[in-house]
Amino acid sequence: MILNTELTNLVLTVVFSFLIGLELKTYKLRLDDHTIKFLGTTRTYTFIGLLGYIFYKIDASNFSIYIVGLLGLFLLYSIFFYKTSNDKKHSIILFLVMLIVYTFGPLIELFPIWMPSLIFVLIIFILNAKKRIYEFNEKMNTFEFETLGKMVLLSAVILPLLPKDTIIPYLGISFYKVWLTVVVISSISYAGYIVQKYLFPSKGLFLTALIGGTYSSTATTVVLSKKAKVLIKNHIITASIIAATTMMYIRLVVISCIFNIEVAKLVIIPFSFFILFSSLLSFFYYKKALVTENNIEIEDKNPLELGTAFIFAFLFIVMMLITNFVIQHYGTSGLKLLSSIVGFSDIDPFILSLLTGKQTIQLSEISSAIIIAAGSNNILKAIYSLWFGSKEKTIHSFSWLLALGILTILVGVFI
Repeated sequence: MILNTELTNLVLTVVFSFLIGLELKTYKLRLDDHTIKFLGTTRTYTFIGLLGYIFYKIDASNFSIYIVGLLGLFLLYSIFFYKTSNDKKHSIILFLVMLIVYTFGPLIELFPIWMPSLIFVLIIFILNAKKRIYEFNEKMNTFEFETLGKMVLLSAVILPLLPKDTIIPYLGISFYKVWLTVVVISSISYAGYIVQKYLFPSKGLFLTALIGGTYSSTATTVVLSKKAKVLIKNHIITASIIAATTMMYIRLVVISCIFNIEVAKLVIIPFSFFILFSSLLSFFYYKKALVTENNIEIEDKNPLELGTAFIFAFLFIVMMLITNFVIQHYGTSGLKLLSSIVGFSDIDPFILSLLTGKQTIQLSEISSAIIIAAGSNNILKAIYSLWFGSKEKTIHSFSWLLALGILTILVGVFI
C-alpha cells in the first residue's frame, strides 16, 4: 500500500513538531532557573508546525499566506518578549526553535526527507548540549579559533586562487599543489590535536600517546620520556611510546593514500607489518603495566599556527629541490642515503616531496625512500627516549624503537 504523498508530509510535519515540543518541555524541566517563561511547549509547537504546513499549501507558489503567518508569529512573540523583558525571564532560543518548527511543512514538501530529518536531529542535540557547550567554551582557547579562522580563509579563499597549471620551474609542481599539501597535513595534525586536547584531555598515558602520535610521534616520545623520570618504573611508558610510533606508521599510510595511491599500494604491506608488530609489542607491555592514575598532556602547542604552516611550505619546497638534485646527480643510492639522514628531522616535508613531485625514478624507489625515512626517524626517537628519560625506565622503549628503526630501514633498502 502506497500512502498519499501529501498525507505522509503532513504526518511527518506533525510528528517532528510534536517531538520538538516534547523536547522543549524536557528542556524546561532541566533548566536551573524554572521561572523562565515559555510560550507553549508540546501542543503549541505541534499547532505551529501544522499551521506552517497549511499556510504553505494554501498558496504554495507565492508563499503569501505563509509569510503572513510568519509575521503573526513574530508579532505574537514580540508581545510575549516585551511582557517578560522587565523580569528577564525569557529566552530567544525558544523563538528560534519556533521559527524552525514553522518551516517544517515547506521543508518536507520542497526538499528530500533527509534535510528536515537532519534539522530535527540537530535541534534535539543542540537543546541537550547546553551544559556541554558551556564546559567546552570554558576550556576552549579563543586564540585557536582565530588561528582556525585564518587557516579556513587561506584554504577556502587563497587556495582556489592559486594557479593549478603554472608549474614551478625545476620542481614540477604548481603553487596550488604546494599549498594543498600544507592544508592537508595541517588539517590532519590539527584534528589529532583537537581530539587530544578537548575530547580526551588527561585520559591517561596510553590514550594520549595514541592521539599524540597522529600529529607528532617524535614530540610525543619526548614528552613521555620526560614523564618517565617522575614516575615509578612502569611498563605503561614503554607501551605508550611504542603506540605513538604505531600511529606514525598509520599516519604515513594515510598520507600516501591521499597524495599518491600507487606509492601507497607499495608501502601498505611493509607498513601493515610494522603496524601489527608494534601494536602487539605495545599491547604486551600494556598488559604488563601497573594500574596507574598518572595523566599527561602533550605540550599545548597548536599545530595549525600560520607561522608553522608557512615554514612547512618553505621546507616542503626546499626538500623538493634537494630531492630532485640528489636524484639527478646521485641516483637512487643517493636518495636512500638522503632518506636515512632526513629521518633525523621532520620527515613530512621530505615524504610529501616524494609523493607529489615528478621524479624520474620508479615508484618502488620512492616507496623505499619513504620506508627508510620512517626507520631513521624511529632511531631518532630511540635516542630521544634514552636522552630525555632514564636508562632504567626507558631502556625497553629505546631497545624496541632502535630495533624497529633498523628493521624498517632494512626493509626499505631491500624492498
